[in-house]
Amino acid sequence: MNWYLKVMKESYSDFHGRASRKEFWMWYLFYVIVLIVAMILDGVLGTGFEIGYGATTPYGWIYIIAALAHVIPGLAVSVRRLHDVGKSGWFLFISLIPVIGGIWLLVLSCSDGDANDNEYGSNPKIL
Repeated sequence: MNWYLKVMKESYSDFHGRASRKEFWMWYLFYVIVLIVAMILDGVLGTGFEIGYGATTPYGWIYIIAALAHVIPGLAVSVRRLHDVGKSGWFLFISLIPVIGGIWLLVLSCSDGDANDNEYGSNPKIL
């Protein structure tokens, strides 16, 4: 939880520096938990979007607001994670390549960062 709060409060729009695997994946875990809770709240409160014939989606305004609140910190922590493995933040665009791009980005996100300092800063594991 501390990693999630650190990204949301201290590093909200910080695209400089490096993020360790732990910081990235712990933020991502709590992000998914927040979205699941938002989806449950939308279901309980009945704020899902109607798609016709009396059916509604499992997500609604609470989910949309929660997702939008996480766009900038999600991009920032992803860019810092790429910096940790020695790649530019522009490497996020590789995910636009169908199938292969997403897999490659996942591999980079799971890879261990540079053990030494790189052009983006010092090793976050040592700090």
